[in-house]
Amino acid sequence: MTTVANPDGRLERGEQTRRLILRRAADIASVEGLEGLSIGRLSTELEISKSGVFAHFGSKEELQLATIRAATKIFVDEVVTPAFQQPAGLPRLRALCEGWLTYSEHRTFPGGCFFAAVQPEFSSRPGRVRDAVAEAGARWTALIRDQAEKSDLDDDPAQVAFEVVAFLEAANVQAILHNAPDAYDRARTAVRARLTPRPARREPRPPAAARP
Repeated sequence: MTTVANPDGRLERGEQTRRLILRRAADIASVEGLEGLSIGRLSTELEISKSGVFAHFGSKEELQLATIRAATKIFVDEVVTPAFQQPAGLPRLRALCEGWLTYSEHRTFPGGCFFAAVQPEFSSRPGRVRDAVAEAGARWTALIRDQAEKSDLDDDPAQVAFEVVAFLEAANVQAILHNAPDAYDRARTAVRARLTPRPARREPRPPAAARP
């Protein structure tokens, strides 16, 4: 027996509505944090019934978790996937950093980096939302560290990752909080200097009298 699945397109329309809700939720959270989300607010702004929004998530926590997942996908599409077109190691590491700066500078999310906005909000609040935010940050740092390890930088990969992530996040803060127009260019200069391999040290030549 042949059945026609979803003949009236309800499933597809429901998925489109879910994506619309989550995109708006991620934009709001990038400015006001995840606590700024509410089913009522999204219902009003998107002109969707509260019951319609609630049916997709069921609780504020589930809405927050789904928003983190949606923001992660956008981040991967904007930053990670393009960088993986470059060879592993230093070229990919540089592409990841440039992609991150462009993602923040061009306001993929209106509040700059989504994760920079929500991390402080949950840093000392245990729970599923904190765990999800922490996991996203840890995966990004691990990716930077992995590419640093595959590069020809003669440095501890964990230290390189720490410094590079700090440069990126500083640019986001300076641009968003202090409206510093040169923050991203300064970060690019810092990243470029940090990711430039140091020339090999040459052993000093012995004095002429000591040569054989």
